[in-house]
Amino acid sequence: MLKEDKADHLFASFGAILAILFLAFVGLIVVALFSNSQPFYIPFIFVLAGAMIIAVILSNIQSIARHRFFPLAIKISLGLFVLTAVGYHIHRAYDQHLIVSEQDVNVDDYRPFADHTKVVTLDKPSTYTLSAQDQLPVLDGATALYPLYSAFVRAVYPANDYKPNDKKSSVRMTGTGQAYKQLIHHRVDMIFAAAPSKEQEKLAQAKGLQLNMQPIGREAFVFFVHKNNPVHSLTSAQIKQIYTGEITNWQQVGGNNDPIRAFQRPEDSGSQAMLRRWMGDQSPMTPIVDDVASGMGGIMEQTADYRNYKNAIGYSFHYFATQMNANADIRLLAVDGVYPDEASIRNESYPIITPFYAITASDRTAKDSTDTTNPNIQPFLNWILSEQGQQLVRKTGYFPI
Repeated sequence: MLKEDKADHLFASFGAILAILFLAFVGLIVVALFSNSQPFYIPFIFVLAGAMIIAVILSNIQSIARHRFFPLAIKISLGLFVLTAVGYHIHRAYDQHLIVSEQDVNVDDYRPFADHTKVVTLDKPSTYTLSAQDQLPVLDGATALYPLYSAFVRAVYPANDYKPNDKKSSVRMTGTGQAYKQLIHHRVDMIFAAAPSKEQEKLAQAKGLQLNMQPIGREAFVFFVHKNNPVHSLTSAQIKQIYTGEITNWQQVGGNNDPIRAFQRPEDSGSQAMLRRWMGDQSPMTPIVDDVASGMGGIMEQTADYRNYKNAIGYSFHYFATQMNANADIRLLAVDGVYPDEASIRNESYPIITPFYAITASDRTAKDSTDTTNPNIQPFLNWILSEQGQQLVRKTGYFPI
């Protein structure tokens, strides 16, 4: 009878191990398909399944299974796994709370003809308008410039529900990187963005295109830190040394003894292209990255969004950082002793001022650089450069040329 009981117990244990393996397999599939926490949960499932299998095996050793502490050890182990998972999600929620990114902005608030739109308007009716019968220039651009070109549209275009995320809309907003691709592939007529990166210029050249860049306003490139960071000002040289990795601790620039977390932006973004232009021959160090799910269990790295740690530093354009995506927990840094406020940007005493552009693309072999595929592009550009267009630049929060 004892042999039969032992055989039954072994058979039951074998079944339990198979069940654990099956559940672990199902868990891995669920995590791969539906979770964005794969870097945590994949090893977690393997360790948990391994621990449960070991517990099943140990239960077959009578001297261990009958020990009075064995059930308690099992409960404590399971409790530790639960606490680990809960702790991970608490930490992740805190970490996500610190993120400052473009995803925090609801661009629908700036749709040109929405009922409660935030876009600014002219003091008087526009001197230039387009009707529904006209060939409307198809627009795209950077997130930070959407409120501005949406204001242009409200003043000039016929009223319509121009949805920024609709591929068929005449007024879109896909962000700097995608906007350049849309322009180069002839899917839009004009984009509003910072100057292109070297890669974007190469892509245009490979397509036989010339990017025609018309400055329409000015903006400041700013650096920011946590509001409690004791450092209020850095020199241009110090910032460049931070982003090349030469300066690694805030104590080196008069701050606390904390390692510097220098966040960057994705390579195709306007702000990253601006950082590279400003740094000249000096290359930024490898950016901080996040591990993210890439489908069917794959893990890929992407440039991490800025997290407002007490030892962090990041960068953006002035309007986006102070108005469109304002955050009371960050503080702008003075650069070379000059704080980026309205006065210092207007008189250009702040050292990092850059134009932004309305950009079209034309065949490099054309006799002139004017894109003639849409007859309304140049008149629209002329109006943007007029007193009324520049009024909207100023009222939006940018600085006229």
